[in-house]
Amino acid sequence: MSRLEAVAPECTETQGSISLIIEGQPKDLGGFSVRRVLPSPRQRSVGPFVFYDEMGPATFPAGEGIDVRPHPHIGLATITYMFTGEIMHRDSLGYTQPIRPGAVNWMTAGRGIVHSERSGPDRERESRMHGMQAWIALPADLQEIDPSFEHYPADRIPTLSRPGVRMTLIAGTAYGEASPVIVQSPMFYVEADLEAGARLALPDEHADRAAYVVSGRITVEGRPLTGGALVVFQPGQGAEIAAETEAKVMLLGGAPLPEPRVLWWNFVATDQDRIDAAKRKWAAGGFERIEGDDEFIPLPAD
Repeated sequence: MSRLEAVAPECTETQGSISLIIEGQPKDLGGFSVRRVLPSPRQRSVGPFVFYDEMGPATFPAGEGIDVRPHPHIGLATITYMFTGEIMHRDSLGYTQPIRPGAVNWMTAGRGIVHSERSGPDRERESRMHGMQAWIALPADLQEIDPSFEHYPADRIPTLSRPGVRMTLIAGTAYGEASPVIVQSPMFYVEADLEAGARLALPDEHADRAAYVVSGRITVEGRPLTGGALVVFQPGQGAEIAAETEAKVMLLGGAPLPEPRVLWWNFVATDQDRIDAAKRKWAAGGFERIEGDDEFIPLPAD
C-alpha cells in the first residue's frame, strides 16, 4: 500500500521487560481509518519491520471500497494480512491476486516494483475490511534483487496452539515451527487469538520482539493495553502477555537491522542516494507499469 500520512504515534518509555509502548493514533482516510505504530519517533523498526499499520475495521456501502492507485516500492517486502474482506493486488510483474483472510501475499520490491490495491470488482453489496499492512526492510546486500511475488493460500500457513491460545504463523520461525513463506532475514510474524485468562510467552529466539493489540484487553507487567497499542520488549528478557478479555494480538520481530534505513514515501534504502534515484525514476516514468491500468500516484512534493 502507498504510505499515507498518519497522526504521529504516542510513545511511553517504561521499565521491566517493556522497552516502549506506542499508541497508534487513528487517521480517517474517508470511509476507513488507519493506525500507524511504525515508524515512530522513538522506535524506527522492530527487527526488519520498518512500517506497521492497522487498516480498519471499516464497512463500505454498496458501490464503494478502497482504491490505492499504482505506486512504486524499492528496498522492501510488503505483506498485507486480512482479518476480514478482500483486497485485489495487481503489479508490474503481471500478477493479479486477491488477498483474503488467512492467506499471505509476499511481494519483494528489490530494485523496484509497481502495484495497486483495490477492493474487489464486485461492489454491488455492502462490504467490510480489516487487516494489517507491514513493510519488511531487505538486507543491505539484497536491496537491488529482482522483484518477485509469492502467494500462499490460508491452508498452507501453519497453525499452532497453546492453552487458551490459537496462533497462525504468518512468516518466519516461532515456537519451534517455520512458516513456508520465503523471507530474506531472520524474523517472526504471528497472529494470536487468546481466550480470557490465557497467558502467552513470546518466542525467545529473536532479539527484537513486539506485540500489537488488535482487539480486546491484555496486560504486560501488570499494565493494561487495548486496541492500537504496540508494546516493544527489552532484548534478552522474558516477555509475556496476559489476556483479560478475549483478544487478538499480532506478534512480530526478528534480528535487528545492522544498518539504519531511510524511509521516504514508498521507498526504503540504506542510503539517501538510492531514494533520490527512485524519486527521479518515478517522476520520469521509468518504472514498469501495470498492464491495463494507466492510473498512478504522482511523486509527492518534498
